[in-house]
Amino acid sequence: MRRKVINAVLFPVLAVLVGLFICYFVVRCHRRRRWRRRGAVLPSHGARADRFQVAGGSSAYGGGGGAEEALVRFAGGEALTVAAILEAPGEVMAKSGHSTLYRAGLSAGEAVALLRFVRPVCAAGAEEAVAAARLLGAVQHPNVVPIRALYVGPRGEMLLVHPFYAAGSLRRFLQEGINVSQGWEIICKLSVGIVKGLDRLHTGSQKPMIHGNLKTNNIMLDADFQPRISDFGLYLLLNPAAAQQMLETSAMQGYKAPELIKMREATRESDIYSLGVILLEMLAQKEAANSSSPNARDIHLPASFRDLVLERKISDAFSSELIKQSKSSGKEQNLNAFFELATACCNPSPSLRPDTKRILKMLEEIAR
Repeated sequence: MRRKVINAVLFPVLAVLVGLFICYFVVRCHRRRRWRRRGAVLPSHGARADRFQVAGGSSAYGGGGGAEEALVRFAGGEALTVAAILEAPGEVMAKSGHSTLYRAGLSAGEAVALLRFVRPVCAAGAEEAVAAARLLGAVQHPNVVPIRALYVGPRGEMLLVHPFYAAGSLRRFLQEGINVSQGWEIICKLSVGIVKGLDRLHTGSQKPMIHGNLKTNNIMLDADFQPRISDFGLYLLLNPAAAQQMLETSAMQGYKAPELIKMREATRESDIYSLGVILLEMLAQKEAANSSSPNARDIHLPASFRDLVLERKISDAFSSELIKQSKSSGKEQNLNAFFELATACCNPSPSLRPDTKRILKMLEEIAR
């Protein structure tokens, strides 16, 4: 009789435990499939994940042919865990040849963040990537998008965690044709902020930090139009082939300096050229895409601006609303000086382009 009672109690309890285990397994598999559909590879969590939760810009990385994980966390990302990053539900924001950008909701740290998934076939080696991440994560400036964390998976995949900026990119801001974007004060504020961020990269460390892919799509905006440079040094996390492909894509969009046709590594001077193109875009309210592949015999400006510079039709480079505003406010000379500075940044000779300190000083004078 006692055995029957024990069996009557024990079997239902075991059935409940088995059911709970099955439910846990199904939910876990569903989360894995969700990230695989987005192109990411979800590694194991649990005790193994906790092993790699290292704070303060340090990481734990084990060799063994890429069979280990690494999580490097920086200021603002102290609460992040491997599980929080990998299980975050995300929405695809943009794709490129080397990575995919997600808007994700995190369970730790910032409620919403940007996750950049770098494909294993494009990524640098894990140890190299962790070393580069320490350099990138050390960059802190009001006009630079900070890196909260870098996760390196067991198959070489990477996830970069950045803050999310609801105002979007400078490119979108200009494309939407918002009236305020044609205001002289806004253009000056954006320009000064961008140059301050670039100056931090170029001069804020013992070794200059080259951006390598500066363009309006890589400049994010705060709600109060404060610009923040993103994706700086991304080429350091890519293998050589993927880094070169990123440069070629930049060339097709009109941002690549002419010397990079022969050179393979970006420099401070090539960053200045890209900056000049961005300044021209803000004046013209036009995109800078080249209509043909670069030619070493051309004057090296984006096709949309080249003829205006050759013919000295400076006024034709500006948006009509900007011209009206400059005339009514007596800022025509300032507008012309801004155009001359932008074209100086795009000088075909790298040695003749002004550096960030000089550009910032001139911009601040122009903005008065």
